Amino acid sequence: MGTPSPFRLSALAHGGGCGCKLAPSVLQRLLADQPPAGPFARLLVGAETGDDAAVWRLDDKSCVIATTDFFMPIVDDPFDFGRIAAANAISDVYAMGGKPIMALAILGMPIDKIPAETVREILNGGAAICAEAGIPVAGGHSIDSPEPIYGLAVIGVCALADLRRNCDARPGDALILTKGLGVGIYSAAFKKGALTSDAYAEMIASTTQLNRIGADLAREPDVHAITDVTGFGLLGHGLEMARGSKARLEIRADDLPLLTHARNLAQQGFVTGASERNWASYGAEVALPDDFPTWRRQILTDPQTSGGLLVACAPGRAASLLQTICDAGYQAARIIGTVEAGPPEIRVRT
Repeated sequence: MGTPSPFRLSALAHGGGCGCKLAPSVLQRLLADQPPAGPFARLLVGAETGDDAAVWRLDDKSCVIATTDFFMPIVDDPFDFGRIAAANAISDVYAMGGKPIMALAILGMPIDKIPAETVREILNGGAAICAEAGIPVAGGHSIDSPEPIYGLAVIGVCALADLRRNCDARPGDALILTKGLGVGIYSAAFKKGALTSDAYAEMIASTTQLNRIGADLAREPDVHAITDVTGFGLLGHGLEMARGSKARLEIRADDLPLLTHARNLAQQGFVTGASERNWASYGAEVALPDDFPTWRRQILTDPQTSGGLLVACAPGRAASLLQTICDAGYQAARIIGTVEAGPPEIRVRT
């Protein structure tokens, strides 16, 4: 389950991974009175729709994508922590249809509690994922902080024609999810010492897999909208797509891909506090089937760290695009629902 350590890295933080994100309702309150970005004609994507990254038009054919993401440890192995955090940060560029070109490290460490060699391993893990993505870690910034924090600011580029936002889904579109759900459930079990070695390996494989398929999908005209599923869970990021697109999402719970042990662990009560905060924030906008069990709803609100992509595409291309995604190494990918005309909400069906 990772390299042995004299202490549990995850024990130094009150939360871990994308479960550290502020609840959607809290974030909305904090941003409610912020001034708009202003009349910047070249700012193509700002904070208005809760998209994955900011986008600035360079010229008539190209744009630059900028994002940042960082969090506290979700695992104890420092190299794995660095890899997960880096893959999660780079994902935002892929979700916009872009190609990452460089990264800057964001590092906060309690230097009186963590040995220098452990911090180096975190940085090495991040650098290894950046090398896999073909980009340098070109610099960064570090501080002494009470809890360990690591992540990246990432810059990418994209052809304007390939830019994909979360707010362009169309009624009739099919929805594809590229990775299995359950990372937050696995992390809850891990913190309580209840995650088996094979489940840990599955979690690491999922969270360190780059979402580079997003850049490939964005070149497909029949792919209309993309977002990645992270701390707000499938329902939270699905609602961002629904609100931005002014449409309703229909999710088929029986078709959702899950990590192998997610169902059993959720039934045993291994869920994060962030899952409940998520539901409290947006549950009023979600219609669940009668007698839908709590553990099943908790999978839908489970915070995903370096989760998969939620893709809205023309229904006639869904099967072939799914095959393309699977052939690219995302074996868990499934068609999970549709986009419908209606108010911006989510209806879950079995």
